[in-house]
Amino acid sequence: MAVQLVWFKKDLRVMDHQPLARAAACGPVLCVYVVEPAVIFADDFDASHQLFINQCLQDLHQSLTYIGGSLLIMRGDLPDAFETLRKTLPFEKIWCHEETGNDITYKRDLSVQAWCKKNGVRYEEMPQTGVVRRLASRDGWSAKWFERMKAPLTPVPTRLVLPENIAATEFSFGVIPTLAEVGLSPSTKPGAQHGGEALAHEELESFLFQRGKNYRYEMSSPVTGESSCSRLSPYLTFGAISLRTVYQASVERRQSLSALPGNGTWQKSLSSFEERLVWHCHFMQKLEDEPAIEFHNMARVYDDLREGGFRQDYFDAWCEGMTGYPMIDACMRALKHSGWVNFRMRAMLVSFASFDLWLHWRPTALYLAKHFLDFEPGIHYSQFQMQAGTTGINSIRVYSPIKQGLDQDPNGDFIRRYVPELKNVPIEYLHQPELMPPLFQQFHGCIIGKDYPAPIVDHTQSSKIAKDRIFAMRKTIEANLDADRVFKKHGSRKKPGGKAWR
Repeated sequence: MAVQLVWFKKDLRVMDHQPLARAAACGPVLCVYVVEPAVIFADDFDASHQLFINQCLQDLHQSLTYIGGSLLIMRGDLPDAFETLRKTLPFEKIWCHEETGNDITYKRDLSVQAWCKKNGVRYEEMPQTGVVRRLASRDGWSAKWFERMKAPLTPVPTRLVLPENIAATEFSFGVIPTLAEVGLSPSTKPGAQHGGEALAHEELESFLFQRGKNYRYEMSSPVTGESSCSRLSPYLTFGAISLRTVYQASVERRQSLSALPGNGTWQKSLSSFEERLVWHCHFMQKLEDEPAIEFHNMARVYDDLREGGFRQDYFDAWCEGMTGYPMIDACMRALKHSGWVNFRMRAMLVSFASFDLWLHWRPTALYLAKHFLDFEPGIHYSQFQMQAGTTGINSIRVYSPIKQGLDQDPNGDFIRRYVPELKNVPIEYLHQPELMPPLFQQFHGCIIGKDYPAPIVDHTQSSKIAKDRIFAMRKTIEANLDADRVFKKHGSRKKPGGKAWR
């Protein structure tokens, strides 16, 4: 029988994996993952990403071995790696999932498809999220999303058959190259989550049955959000668990609670969580429909808004968590420690960079892409442009870092954890330590400008100037015409009841 190649990309699991199941029904299966230099040395990639991937690969290989298969991890460019492989292990067809990735993986997929066509190899991609390829219109998109999410999960194949001559090849199956072997430095994120399909399901279960009760009310604070948020985002990014699995498990749990009294908080939290699963794909769909938004403003009328005058000193201070705004600095340092902060704090970081510091979103987006363990290009660039005010259709959101600190970290636990220079500062000055009288600074061992920086900008003044620039542009005829175009292509559509999916 002809050999079927299953190409694992960002779908590192065996459960609900349609390409694997379909390939197993057609003949011997060759499972392959390729570590690609173009991907791992890109500006948006970090060693922490590869470490998480390696942990997923280890889990994946064990799962495949359990059902009679194996995983070959190759290194090299694509489609060259497939060309090399085919000389030793000829295969008839490549099975894989669709991927809404960055420009590098988009062009790679096109190259693989062209190679397949040239060499007579059949190629089949299958959807794994609610993102709809070649979508003609956003109208009715949410109905398509729910149709996919409610479809039955794909069972794990009971048995895989390996190609007959696999033992005679020079390839070593199940061998995962270390970070050093692929040319990466060690990960600098000791607090990062560990990868793997088993851990993904453990995280899902603990969220649905233990941690998630107050999700709706505690997700905005980095103090409570660390536990109350699902923490599934990196597993969804690299496909260690399918979005459909998560959605159906949440619906089942919520419905089981509806029959029991006193579970209103749980049900509201899970409903909010399920809405955000829709939003997950809503934002990815934007990049799928318009890949250029990775590089260019969604509304092109804003192209000259922040070009020129880039303040490297502001950028460096923001990157290092040394802006003089404790909540900004704590979030940036927390992110660099673990690869995660909650959504509201991410929005605040981008708002501060885009409005207070007036930095173009492209370099700040690349920097955070490297540090978000759950970096998902479609969500990332769509959200960045929304927070930077360059979509032309979304509300301008300018977050006050002082107010966010007071609201989301009122006791200062998060700030003191990640900005130890401020650990002895009294709570009444913690969110604005520059207001401490000089004697207080000496007494509490925190001299502003020496031990901790003074604010690099005045938030009230800088954010007002930024908003005035944005709103002046929005009043122009050109901006309104551009906004109409963007909305027709990317805008939220109403679901029954009039509420918009975003």
